[in-house]
Amino acid sequence: MSPSSSTTECLLSVVVVIHNMHREAPRTLRSLSSSYQQDITARDYEVIVVDNGSASPLPTRVLAEAGENFRYFFLEDASPSPAYAINFGVSKAKGKHIGVMIDGARMVTPGVLRHALLALTSFARPVVGTLAFHLGPNLQNLSQQQGYSLQAEDELLASISWPADGYRLFEIAALAGSSEYGWFLPMAESSCLFMPRTLFDELGGYEEQFSSPAGGFANLDFYFRACELQESQLVMVLGEASFHQIHGGVMTNCTAEAGQKTWAQYDAEYRQIRGESFSWPTRKPLLLGELPKAAIPWVEKSCQAYGHGARVPRPE
Repeated sequence: MSPSSSTTECLLSVVVVIHNMHREAPRTLRSLSSSYQQDITARDYEVIVVDNGSASPLPTRVLAEAGENFRYFFLEDASPSPAYAINFGVSKAKGKHIGVMIDGARMVTPGVLRHALLALTSFARPVVGTLAFHLGPNLQNLSQQQGYSLQAEDELLASISWPADGYRLFEIAALAGSSEYGWFLPMAESSCLFMPRTLFDELGGYEEQFSSPAGGFANLDFYFRACELQESQLVMVLGEASFHQIHGGVMTNCTAEAGQKTWAQYDAEYRQIRGESFSWPTRKPLLLGELPKAAIPWVEKSCQAYGHGARVPRPE
């Protein structure tokens, strides 16, 4: 992807890719709206929703309810991979800084954008990551085997009166495999990632050779390369996170057997493109943020993992 020439009109552009998410996308977009995000106004940022070839477009009312700073693009004949959709979204962005959410089924906490902007404006070459969770009692691959379903998730969100207090998402979730050891050890990827537009362009955007459904290791690859950028500052937003909704995801919502098969296919694609198997980034982040009460148990788990010298596992 070549750098875009769009005129900067706001501080931050967040690109969200969706595909057949009529149930999940409205919640994700609600969580990015200025009525939900704290201490930030709609003038400060925009959200670019790229619909990667869904069976039908997102209803216009969903965007209208989200706010005037939301823009929607529908890609016809889209690739099964969201890599091009992300690059396309960034090409339409007007912000000085870029946020990327490769999976539009992920809701976020209310301070994500404010703290991301604080980090983005506090360092010269920042790469700003967030922790990832799955809604439900466990990794959703496992939760589904115990009866977790769309209805169960709807009831779970109703039980915390979401979106009245977005931080209560921490009460009904489990750490994703790629973030298993929490805030104080390296992650495999970030599902809600921010950086200056100049760094996105320096990286050449997402690698579109990753053509597998859901992108294969495209997100892991981009995060790894971002962590390796010279003279950059890796910053983790403490006390904020993204939360994955169940939606039949290729890796997040499949059986163990199917997951192993898909993993092998993804790894083969990665080796073909990069010449080696994927490995986790080893860089430890700086921490920036505040600590909502609901996140304290996860800080304790992160401290335990760090104190025990845990080694990060294969991401999932």
